[in-house]
Amino acid sequence: QSSIKFTNEPPQGVKAGLKRTYASITQDQLDITNIAQWKPMLYATAFLHTTVQERRMFGPLGWNIPYEFNQADLTASVQFIQNHLDDIDPKKGISWNTVRYMLGEVQYGGRVTDDYDKRLLNTFATVWFGDHMFTDTFCFYKGYDIPKCKTVQEFLAAIETLPLVDTPEVFGLHPNADITYQSNFAQEVLDTIMNIQPKDSGGGSGETRETIVFRIAEDMLEKLPSDYIAHEIRARLHKMGALTSMNIFLRQEIDRMQRVITLVRNTLTDLKLAIEGTIIMSENLRDALDNMFDARVPREWGRCSWDSSTLGFWFMELLERNSQYSSWLWDGRPVVFWMTGFFNPQGFLTAMRQEVTRAHKGWALDSVTVHNEVTKCFKEDITTPPGEGVYIHGLYLDGASWDKRNTKLTEAQPKVLFQMLPVVHMFAINSTAPKDPKLYQSPVYKKPQRTDLTYITFICLKTTQSPDHWTLRGVALLCDIK
Repeated sequence: QSSIKFTNEPPQGVKAGLKRTYASITQDQLDITNIAQWKPMLYATAFLHTTVQERRMFGPLGWNIPYEFNQADLTASVQFIQNHLDDIDPKKGISWNTVRYMLGEVQYGGRVTDDYDKRLLNTFATVWFGDHMFTDTFCFYKGYDIPKCKTVQEFLAAIETLPLVDTPEVFGLHPNADITYQSNFAQEVLDTIMNIQPKDSGGGSGETRETIVFRIAEDMLEKLPSDYIAHEIRARLHKMGALTSMNIFLRQEIDRMQRVITLVRNTLTDLKLAIEGTIIMSENLRDALDNMFDARVPREWGRCSWDSSTLGFWFMELLERNSQYSSWLWDGRPVVFWMTGFFNPQGFLTAMRQEVTRAHKGWALDSVTVHNEVTKCFKEDITTPPGEGVYIHGLYLDGASWDKRNTKLTEAQPKVLFQMLPVVHMFAINSTAPKDPKLYQSPVYKKPQRTDLTYITFICLKTTQSPDHWTLRGVALLCDIK
């Protein structure tokens, strides 16, 4: 069978996106109503449409999930605004709550499945749609204002004056987002090149793939931690208090770590035997051989452990995680916890909540919520545990910087993509009231891929600017930046 595939890709850049939108608008459509607000609102909707599409190229900084926003969303939004303006009472004016809800929750929001993406979309609707958009001082970004035109040709002429290349700040992001975009693009190209390389051993001189992998396997087996012995762990946990919520959590984590250690040891041992020709090279062993040669994590290991960009980072993390578990088990509870090193960080925070709830008579777990305070110290400066709750370290700010002296969010430094956050004190309070709206609620993710699977919780951060500013910046906390 033969076929031709046509794809209709959205144009790149604000200028190209707006030109495409206004090329499909007729003069009759522009003059369909005499209401003064119609033309500015039409332009703002077209600008929003271009922005939501352009943010996709910045990866998780733009949208957690890259949604397929298309022309139908714009057409439906324009139709709604036209109908709404036709129906308004001139004395009451535009119902901005209705407009924002329809754009942020229905027309574009109907595609959005992630809560933080929904928050971003609603923030765009709040910041760009309101009576302030009709003032002379309003602009989406410096140089990107709403032109006061009457004909389609005038609008197209105004769009023609826009820059060909847009700074990420037009879409609410920090200029550093461009570095993220270029890095991701380069990584994608290199990954593709790696995947299409021939896998067979060459006949030339030098070491074969099998010899190199054999040496890597031997080195890893040498460094691999020893197994946890079940009866020793039971005895130690019994001594520490086996039924306390934190110790139950530790037991579950050690069980999962033991499964990973066993799998790695078995795979490496079998792989050495298969390379020597003692046993048959199975599909899983072949996959392990190919991936280890490319410095990637074998598929079977990744399924039962954690994501990592390279095998070296993955194995280093295995040793660091194991070090935290064994030190907690044999030397006592850590003063500061490395939350990145847990399989189930949500379970860790729940165990902390249970611990605090049990310490207060009359508190019910359902009404106890996690709260936090960012300290001015780093891990090395802390020698005693908190009176209540836990200290955690190893969180990185993505999309912003941290003012340690005033403990608040600030703009990211040029070319600095991530910044380590000082130690955070996580504790529980007996209140289900909403958090202070002046604080920015930053989501915390296990990895740079921001999805529901990697989401842990949110942390409240102080800010002198509006929290909406940081929402548009795509600011989040990451446990791991590799």
